[in-house]
Amino acid sequence: MLEVKNVVKKYKNFTLNVSMELKPGMITGLVGANGAGKSTTFKIMLGLVNPDGGEVLINGMSVKAYKNSGKEDIGCVLADSFFPDILKIKELKSILKASYKSFDEEYFVKKCEEYEIPMDKKISELSGGMKAKIRVITALSHDSKILILDEPTSGLDVVSREEILAELRDYMEKDEERSIVISSHISSDIEKICDDIYVINNGEIVIHDDTDTLLFEYAALKISDENYESLDKQYVIAVRKESYGYECLTDKKDYYLENFPDMVIEKMNLDELMLILYKGEKL
Repeated sequence: MLEVKNVVKKYKNFTLNVSMELKPGMITGLVGANGAGKSTTFKIMLGLVNPDGGEVLINGMSVKAYKNSGKEDIGCVLADSFFPDILKIKELKSILKASYKSFDEEYFVKKCEEYEIPMDKKISELSGGMKAKIRVITALSHDSKILILDEPTSGLDVVSREEILAELRDYMEKDEERSIVISSHISSDIEKICDDIYVINNGEIVIHDDTDTLLFEYAALKISDENYESLDKQYVIAVRKESYGYECLTDKKDYYLENFPDMVIEKMNLDELMLILYKGEKL
């Protein structure tokens, strides 16, 4: 459905070089530290930033061609972009109605009422949480086939975040051809909702796997200095020096459980996995 094929974007002190695929019926996560390249990747997907190499295809069509003929099909939330603060919500509704033939006014009004967002309030008068919700409501209000969401739950408390995740699940259940790509610094949200995850570091994809595989097959090996030298490292992805010795990231937990029964092997969440990748050395 959406392919990022060998896309390169060069800046003075940073180079993005990524390939990704967003498949129908799937929610894909893109995670990484600040400055890793997530927002730039999303802007290239949307045709807002032109790459220096590679291409983005949506349903086999160049994103440049597609964004003119298929704008109804794409909904987005960008962390650093929104409508002018002086607009009232009812004025925003009118703009959306004029911009999208498929705009669902009933849905928009219903969700604003549900989240207690007054139509007569200016965007500048909304709380951070309300602004985050109105961004997501806007993206979901015009029958889009693809959602590109950069930090959609930023600024929300745990209850509000769960409400937004529920909206996204409901969006996917209504049409099996829909797709979402989402970034978030809240790894638990990504773990809950995503089918697969890309991890980006310094402008490059360093890991891509199914979420279940990442959470249940990847593990941390904790090894003394002495034992590290003799360790079979064929399935070690990255290693980080610790006070007790070394912490190693592997995607073959069962191999080490079977062959090194005395080794300390611990399951990890997404934050712990990224910490080894970012603070350690890739093998």
